[in-house]
Amino acid sequence: MNILVDTSIWSLALRRSRVVSPVAEELSHLIQEGRVEIIGPIRQELLSGMTHRAQFDLLQNKLGDFPDLPLRTSHFEMAADFSNQCRKHGIQGSHTDFLICSVAHLEKLSIYSADGDFEHYAKRLPIHLHRARNIRK
Repeated sequence: MNILVDTSIWSLALRRSRVVSPVAEELSHLIQEGRVEIIGPIRQELLSGMTHRAQFDLLQNKLGDFPDLPLRTSHFEMAADFSNQCRKHGIQGSHTDFLICSVAHLEKLSIYSADGDFEHYAKRLPIHLHRARNIRK
């Protein structure tokens, strides 16, 4: 199953650190396996966090290896429905989060996120969350 990687995972994995985090390691394995998916709103969130032009250009170039999944009207309609379902049960979320849930559901993808809100969404929505494997070589 392919994996829709949320902004939180990309952000954690792209941080400059001498120690490779389990998140970065898992993302690296998913990339090597050709299982990573991205949508335009996630790309926008990532690039919007770049304060220096050189950082922006570098990240834009790195993300260029991952084409955006095309978004359709049905993705947005289901995102609105998911938002309404969750809100009815006291679960709040962003428009982008519910779009991620919708795309993942309709395209049969798992969601890889470090954002705890997705745990709450998964209680009410037909989504699957990707869990990092314990891969050590």
